[in-house]
Amino acid sequence: MIVNVLLFLLGLVLLVKGADFFVKSASSIAKRLGVSEFIIGLTLVALGTSIPELASAIMSSIKHASGLIIGNVTGANVANIGLIIGIASTFVIIKTREDMVKRDGYLMLLAVFLFFIFIMNKNIARSEGIVFLMLYFSYILFLFQAKHHKKVKEQFREFIRYFFQFQYITTISSRIITSYKNKKKIKIKNKKKVKRIFTLSLIKDFMILIASGVVIVFGVRFFINEAIFFAQHFNVPEAIIGITIMSIGTTLPELSVSITAARKGHGNIALGNIIGSCITNIFLIVGISSIIHPLDVSTFSLYYAAPFMILMSILFLLFLRTRWRIKRIEGITLLSLYVVFILLVSFGVLR
Repeated sequence: MIVNVLLFLLGLVLLVKGADFFVKSASSIAKRLGVSEFIIGLTLVALGTSIPELASAIMSSIKHASGLIIGNVTGANVANIGLIIGIASTFVIIKTREDMVKRDGYLMLLAVFLFFIFIMNKNIARSEGIVFLMLYFSYILFLFQAKHHKKVKEQFREFIRYFFQFQYITTISSRIITSYKNKKKIKIKNKKKVKRIFTLSLIKDFMILIASGVVIVFGVRFFINEAIFFAQHFNVPEAIIGITIMSIGTTLPELSVSITAARKGHGNIALGNIIGSCITNIFLIVGISSIIHPLDVSTFSLYYAAPFMILMSILFLLFLRTRWRIKRIEGITLLSLYVVFILLVSFGVLR
């Protein structure tokens, strides 16, 4: 048993640290290849803090451990709002912008409600996973277009229109054409020297990327194998393991980023990271997992975990709409609800 605990903790450490190096090297490669910091922020940073959940979900899906995936996603979203925002707001009042709430916040609500609709038959099919992925990538592409959008209050409505009218196809084609034109304009002096330095740096970043990817693979294997072992050994449903131990472990990157951002007065980064992570967890992670193998949903996830995730999401946005900030008392409320939920789950009250 001690060996299993140590392997579980080792897997978690490798997973989190591997994800950290993976994001840094990927960000460096993107910059060297001429990708803007804006795009890096929207994609790599948001995705980076969700790599532990994504890697865990893919491995769990391969092993047909649906309970771990659903439990981890719902648990991670509840932890993002209750645990992370709760703790971060005790350091400082977290302020945000109205447009972030009325666009990204509303999309988060769409994600959790759509997730609940899809699991009502206790299954998430591949076709539903494809819908999630289409929504995720459409959202990322829409953000590129929306940064110059003047009608801030209507951006969520515009996104719905953008998605159903397949405007993301136009965005992709225009980006490709623009990228091609820009490359033709670039002139570099002393090409050989620049090329040699560029190549060496790129090789270094790629080696770090590959090494961190290997670390993530080994970490997630230990992490998932031991999570399944504990579930079977103690006769605990996989969803319970996912929503407690796994979700807390895999949200450590979000916890670190959000608390640091909040303490430095960057409320938008803290809240943007959490809202973006919640959207990513459902659209990207559940989407990919259900495409690999359709996901079975337990009664616990359907009647307790998912509704509580919806409750926390609604409460979170209601708090944000009061002067576009999270005050300490509101953070304490979210944290208290999270602690109560975890205690009820851990002691078998909600089973």
